[in-house]
Amino acid sequence: MRLLLAYGKVGFPLDILDEDVVLTAPQAPRLPDEAVVLRRAMREPIASAPLREKVRPGDSVVVVHTDLTRATPNDRLLPVILQELEESGIRRADISLLNALGTHRPQTPAELRGMLGNFIVEHYRCLQHDAWDDANLVSLGRTSLGHPVRINRTYLEAGGKILTGFIEPHFFAGFSGGPKGVLPAIAGYESVLTNHSYAMIAHPHATWGVTVGNPLWEEMREIALRTEPTFLLNVTLNDHQEMTGVFAGDVIQAHAAGCAFVREHALVEVDRPFDVVITTNSGYPLDQNLYQSVKGMSAAARIVRQGGAIVMVTACADGLPTHGGYAKLLRQAGSPQGVLDLLGVPGFEAHDQWTAQVQAQIQLKADVYVYSDGLSDDDLRAALFTPLHDLASARADLRQRYGPRTCILPNGPLTIPTLIQPVEVP
Repeated sequence: MRLLLAYGKVGFPLDILDEDVVLTAPQAPRLPDEAVVLRRAMREPIASAPLREKVRPGDSVVVVHTDLTRATPNDRLLPVILQELEESGIRRADISLLNALGTHRPQTPAELRGMLGNFIVEHYRCLQHDAWDDANLVSLGRTSLGHPVRINRTYLEAGGKILTGFIEPHFFAGFSGGPKGVLPAIAGYESVLTNHSYAMIAHPHATWGVTVGNPLWEEMREIALRTEPTFLLNVTLNDHQEMTGVFAGDVIQAHAAGCAFVREHALVEVDRPFDVVITTNSGYPLDQNLYQSVKGMSAAARIVRQGGAIVMVTACADGLPTHGGYAKLLRQAGSPQGVLDLLGVPGFEAHDQWTAQVQAQIQLKADVYVYSDGLSDDDLRAALFTPLHDLASARADLRQRYGPRTCILPNGPLTIPTLIQPVEVP
């Protein structure tokens, strides 16, 4: 039997063996008419007045949207929101769209058109958040954990603040969407760094599917509420990136409803760990680079045995990438344990350290092999991984070296594999 793994935009065919265990999440059906459901959600929201009652003519309105590394269908979502705003009396000239980059690179003009559609780019004010732009960041003091907070000025000064995005399992924030649309999405660099610090990432509750009790998410919630967002509109997607649900209204309660929906359709239980786990990063757009692909490795690490192997199949058209601090940090540290030792030095801080930390934690549990058309062997070795050129022929060697029990996660982190009785790791 042949299985198509999520890989780039085209997929990766893999012949599976009779004894292989293939884990996929139960799929929610696509919405019959996305635009109709979106409008209904804005007019009958969760724990909130309708959007039309939350904004007034003359208000300046900022609509925050996710960037190119996320699968949010912005080109299908935003036109319906913008129409609802304009029918509410908001002038087009008073609307700004803010690309929530966090600390990611800005999008090119062509990428913005691909994300948002030509009409939106040509007729609306489209801005890109810059986490290092002091002039456009406003201090909100410190969080209850003592972390400094600065947030995008244009967003804070708007009369209407609308957060959009999609909800999926997240490897250290529990779930994406909701308050994550403020921190880290439109926060200052130092706010991202402290929220994603060594101690925060190392917390046992900073993991897949956990929000309450997760210090990262709880700080995200604290800051999002401090900015007084007007309205949330999050969607859920199936493996074909079709909308399966719309959750609109109060930023916390609507998000909680969406998380419950995703948990029901993403969590898959297994009875014992596997020797080998083959995973992906759910294909494009999430597998554009190796930095993002640590998410798929993290999903696999939940069910691989100590000393086992993870095989990551990821396209990485954008490389490691060369921007950001991920690749530099891995080269500096030289080994997984070296990463943790470096990050554990008091006062040490580095851009993208959070992903390097999660990667190192995974590699201390299992060996990680990477198949990628977008990366050279030198790239992969510099990132502390073992290159894999022919997955089909390598499978026999992997089975002999690590054991026969093999799991395949064709959609990577869109599935949260969970041990029914987790094994204690010595």
